[in-house]
Amino acid sequence: MNFPLQPWWRGGVIYQIYPRSFQDSNGDGIGDLAGITRRLPYLAGLGVDAVWLSPFFRSPMKDFGYDISDYCDVDPIFGSLADFDALVAEAHRLGLRVLIDQVLSHSSDQHPWFAESRSDRHNPKADWYVWADPQPDGTPPNNWLSIFGGSAWQWDTRRCQYYLHNFLTSQPDLNFHLPAVQDAALDTLRFWLDRGVDGFRLDVVNFFFHDAQLRSNPGRGGATDDPALNPVNPYGWQYHRYDKSQPENLGFLQRLRRLLDEYPGTTSVGEIGDDQTLERIAEYTGGGDKLHMAYGFDLLGAPHDAPYLHGVIERFGRVVRDGWACWSLSNHDVTRVATRWSQGAEHDAAWLRLAFALQLSLRGSPCIYQGDELGLPEARLAYEDLQDPYGITMWPEYVGRDGCRTPMVWEADAPGAGFSSAPATWLPVSPQHLPLAVSAQQHADSLLAFYRAMLSWRRTQDCLQQGELHLLPVHPQVLAFVRSLPGRDLLCAFNLGAAALDYALPQGLQARALAHGCPLSGAVLRGAVLELPAFGAAYVELGADSPTAL
Repeated sequence: MNFPLQPWWRGGVIYQIYPRSFQDSNGDGIGDLAGITRRLPYLAGLGVDAVWLSPFFRSPMKDFGYDISDYCDVDPIFGSLADFDALVAEAHRLGLRVLIDQVLSHSSDQHPWFAESRSDRHNPKADWYVWADPQPDGTPPNNWLSIFGGSAWQWDTRRCQYYLHNFLTSQPDLNFHLPAVQDAALDTLRFWLDRGVDGFRLDVVNFFFHDAQLRSNPGRGGATDDPALNPVNPYGWQYHRYDKSQPENLGFLQRLRRLLDEYPGTTSVGEIGDDQTLERIAEYTGGGDKLHMAYGFDLLGAPHDAPYLHGVIERFGRVVRDGWACWSLSNHDVTRVATRWSQGAEHDAAWLRLAFALQLSLRGSPCIYQGDELGLPEARLAYEDLQDPYGITMWPEYVGRDGCRTPMVWEADAPGAGFSSAPATWLPVSPQHLPLAVSAQQHADSLLAFYRAMLSWRRTQDCLQQGELHLLPVHPQVLAFVRSLPGRDLLCAFNLGAAALDYALPQGLQARALAHGCPLSGAVLRGAVLELPAFGAAYVELGADSPTAL
């Protein structure tokens, strides 16, 4: 297919697929690439612009693909390189771009690079990973912690040294201070670019470099409220000044961008978890010479009121400036938004529509996690069904990430909900999800129908895709802003409260009419007053004389 030349990713909508749980094509209970290919027409019909595939590379699956043992091959449980090529070809035929996850900060301990590196201290790859001698008392080199619990250092008896792992002990960190490691990482990206991928989602992109002096992190004296971390994890008790987000990362990201620039139309989106996430997004996406987009965890935590969201958007605009965000409400690492942001059963139908409309209206590129278009809640799993090593370690106070990774529900009455014909799937299909299956939402007032209609309408609204964003004054219940392009201003107003209210437009704004064709309904415009229903939203065309600096 011939794609348009403008940067599609600026405002394009991405749909994240967790391959293990999307569609099983061979009856083994695990989703695969051929299954994804089968379901691509569904995604094209939904109205998204691109799919992001979580890892499908060769892996021992200790962290379900985020521990890679071969960056340039498909794990047999997902299929083959031929299956991947067929997926890309079909996606492009349908007008969908394909982004793939790349986990460059660390590999599996079963990767040949690590096998060679750990064999002794003098082999050609001896410095490809982060090795360090113990302190005089035999303890680890510093106080760095693993996100998955305990020290970030693991003793290795072959070299009688510690190696760094920010996640599982089976996920050793690569040493990006070494140019050869950077070259090898970029070579893996080129491999997939040559196969036709349209870009990459870069896992923990701010973890690539560590402090070369291995200085200990300062403590914060207690747990953090960072939504990326759970409160029982001691990782949040440190300011992560030295184990990630090092200035050397900028040079590597510039190298990565130069590679992508050789392949017109490709893009990159980085995952950033940091004590100063917005500052990192500004660094990593500003200037047009590093990442195209990045996302943090500002909208991936607890329910948010209008003043909080106003603060997030205000800080983003002030700090990030010329950078670009990818806004997610859910992903494979956090509790699903239908549960995390629940307002109670009597309000959730309206609330989920409001949340999606807000996501589509922010300046940036929305990313939908599979099943959010169905309103799937977090699945409840028994301990014996857990697969996530993080959850197993932190149980019972934290149950892990399996509840957002259960299989997609396609057909309410089919065995395995249409996901698989296997008698048992890698995670159980949630009985809670069956009434919300795709087959059960083929009616005009379903959430799935709303997603389709809202995505279709947004395609007609250049302001929402490309426009600047001007916040209106903070309000205790309403989040409001104007999206602007030359010659057009669109007011977006969201009532985040459970009570209807009249919202008076700020002085000087001249409301012409509610935007034509918007799937949201219920709002009424009376002169300069918007009547907003509970958990309702409105889009209002503004007059040409409205102020442009708000």
